Amino acid sequence: MLAAAPSDALDELRAHAPAGVEVAELDEAPPDRIEFIIPRWNRAVAFEEMVALRVVQALSAGTDWLEDKLPDGVTLCNARGTRDVPVAEWVVAAVTGAASGLLRCARDHDAHLWIPYRPVEVAGSTVVILGMGSIGEAVRRRLEALRADVIGVARTARPRVAPVEALPTLLPSADVLIVLAPLTDETRGMVDAAALALLPDGALVVNGGRGAVVDTDALVAELQSGRLRAVLDVVEPEPLPAEHPLWAAPGLLAMTPHVAGDSPPAERRAIRFAAQQLARYARGERLRNVVR
Repeated sequence: MLAAAPSDALDELRAHAPAGVEVAELDEAPPDRIEFIIPRWNRAVAFEEMVALRVVQALSAGTDWLEDKLPDGVTLCNARGTRDVPVAEWVVAAVTGAASGLLRCARDHDAHLWIPYRPVEVAGSTVVILGMGSIGEAVRRRLEALRADVIGVARTARPRVAPVEALPTLLPSADVLIVLAPLTDETRGMVDAAALALLPDGALVVNGGRGAVVDTDALVAELQSGRLRAVLDVVEPEPLPAEHPLWAAPGLLAMTPHVAGDSPPAERRAIRFAAQQLARYARGERLRNVVR
């Protein structure tokens, strides 16, 4: 069988590949022979030419960029768990940077402004996490260590996690709303003007999940008014056009270019997981993290 992967993943895949498995670089592998593929989100892949394709293994937790491109009968797996640490650390940096005023002062520094302010504390604050997968749980552990009151929200209720239907009753008391939900038909635009309006004045919106879960126009309106603040790693659209009003919105404290989960150790963990998945598939074993 033939597996295709990015060049930086070849050594790891070849080290794990059982006998009889050939591993080739994505651009060099004959499309009609590829049975197992590890694509990159920023590289076009001609799935329609891959008549032998059986498994697509993403190197990310999110797979929305793949789901409508795959032929029927192809198994899609994600890399859930491999990028929890950097994303959780990014979220904590966003929350503490906003509370302490460090992000605000970064802007004042650029303008050579000395403007005293009163910082707040993460301890005792109420944080709502929309999307309680493995990253959400990693964020919860870190923020609870800072003595924040963390409320998780997911599609269905479970111990210590409220159902998404409860979100409107939770937002009015939230000092921070952290968005980590995957992008699906149900979550697209979920954080809309009505949801944002429920947040109290001065609340912080942190999006480390998918940009389209938040209504960009509604968020811009709240940030332009100064009523809400935001720290974003993802936006809609991406990349954000230079002339987009979000850049200049007073409430935008910081924005990173969708890189929160891309630390070198996380990349290595994702590639190692993909290599292990290839070995499982070649041996006829059950795959992990199956999305569909």
